[in-house]
Amino acid sequence: MYEEDRPKFIPKRFTSMRSIPAYDNAMKECFERCLDLYLCPRVRKKRLNIDPESLKPKLPSRKELKPYPTTCYIEYKGHEDAVTSISVEPSGQWIASGSSDGTVRIWEVETGRCLRRWDVGEAVNCVAWNPLPDLHILAVSLGQDVLILNTHLGDDEEQKKIKELLSVDTSTPPDDSGNTATSVSWLQDDKHGGIKLRFFKTVTAVEWHRKGDYFSTVMPAGESRAVLIHHLPKKLTQKLPFKLHGLAVRSTFHPSRSIFYICTKQSVRVYDLLKRKLIKKLDTGLRQASSIAVHPGGDNLIVGSKEGKLCWFDMDLSSKPYKTLKCHPKDINNVVYHRSYPLFASCSDDCNAYVFHGMVYSDLNQNPLIVPLEILRGHTSSDGRGILDCKFHPRQPWLFTAGADKLIKLYCH
Repeated sequence: MYEEDRPKFIPKRFTSMRSIPAYDNAMKECFERCLDLYLCPRVRKKRLNIDPESLKPKLPSRKELKPYPTTCYIEYKGHEDAVTSISVEPSGQWIASGSSDGTVRIWEVETGRCLRRWDVGEAVNCVAWNPLPDLHILAVSLGQDVLILNTHLGDDEEQKKIKELLSVDTSTPPDDSGNTATSVSWLQDDKHGGIKLRFFKTVTAVEWHRKGDYFSTVMPAGESRAVLIHHLPKKLTQKLPFKLHGLAVRSTFHPSRSIFYICTKQSVRVYDLLKRKLIKKLDTGLRQASSIAVHPGGDNLIVGSKEGKLCWFDMDLSSKPYKTLKCHPKDINNVVYHRSYPLFASCSDDCNAYVFHGMVYSDLNQNPLIVPLEILRGHTSSDGRGILDCKFHPRQPWLFTAGADKLIKLYCH
């Protein structure tokens, strides 16, 4: 027979049926026919063998990122109740603290000595030191009042300037465009030696403008007048020309431009005060934001929340968070950037303060580098509250923390 006409198998002769061997691939062929009936594709799945460690970003070593605060150097003792707020003087020599025991104190940073104390008679919500180095005044919010106190630091010439600034002329009627429209009254406070601003709701936060002449206040229950801006030299108060969407929690000024940030429970709104328009709305994705801090460069900001999350926003990148850090198991009470070092920190009711390295590059194509550095422990819990406030020293890589355990601690490198 020709080659193509031959059968494909070679027949063999067997003497009987018993001697015929079994078919070698019978089981395999039966299995494949079953798969054909089941319409199952017989494809080999390739598995990738990747080491999970290789997927982690390569972060620099903590030793390379020094200096940053690591150990508790000094404790400031004297308050009889939770220390709710602290603020460091611009030169870094003094620190002010406000407490639930109804006192405001000024401490010397290096020695821990209590220099001055005011009995204000009500739990203090916030203290904020004026950012000008020659204007030694302190804004204190308690209940429905904000006090502008003279700290009596500085020389005679500076004191004379401060006393002129902190005098209210009661003979002139209030300006309709300012005071009465927002129902805030400016009063002379002879008891504490300063000015008292009387509001109609509880003021929770005070923030100074970088030039030291304006400051903003937040009244969460104030509805359309929740955030007000006050001009200290003219003793004027003005309402923001924007509609507030949501319950205001905090407000802050841009470090170098006429931009104003209002943090509500779920978003951050960025306004241009000169052009009177909304620039950007940042969606935090958080249930309830609690604090906000703006990077000294002005293009990045962090928002802390009541669920222990920390959101870093890059304003040039997106309105969504660049990074969300889930670091604390309890509420974050405050977040803060260092003025000159690439550091930022958060403090929480879990009695810990977390310190991070946050490097922002001048090259816009390069994303910020965020590295966790240190967990600062040492405070104890009181009534479920932990560390209520934290602030960096203006010039040194030091962190101050204020706790519900009546202590203020200074952590150094």
